[in-house]
Amino acid sequence: MARVAVDVVIKSEILDPQGKAITAALARTGHPGVTSVRQGKHFDLEVDGTVSDADLEEIAGTLLANPVIETWTVTRLDPAPSAVAAGSAEAEPEAAL
Repeated sequence: MARVAVDVVIKSEILDPQGKAITAALARTGHPGVTSVRQGKHFDLEVDGTVSDADLEEIAGTLLANPVIETWTVTRLDPAPSAVAAGSAEAEPEAAL
C-alpha cells in the first residue's frame, strides 16, 4: 500500500473567515508575528498499485475539494509500488504530483 496526502485550501481570492479568526486569536495570545492564516483540510489516503496519479487528481478535484473555491495538492508519501518492485533507486519521500 502507498500513502498519499491531499491538502486542500481555499483559493487566495476567496475570503477565509476562519483563517482571519485564527490570525486574530494568535495576535491576542501573544503571537503578533503571524500575519496571515489560510485554513484548509488534510486527507491521508492509502492506495494500492492500481490507483494512478490521474486517478488521485480526479479524486481530489471531484470528491475532496470544491474546485470553484478550493485548490489542492496531491503528494505521494511512499514510493510507487512499481518503482520499488522494479528495484529502481529510492524515490524522493515526498514528491508532489
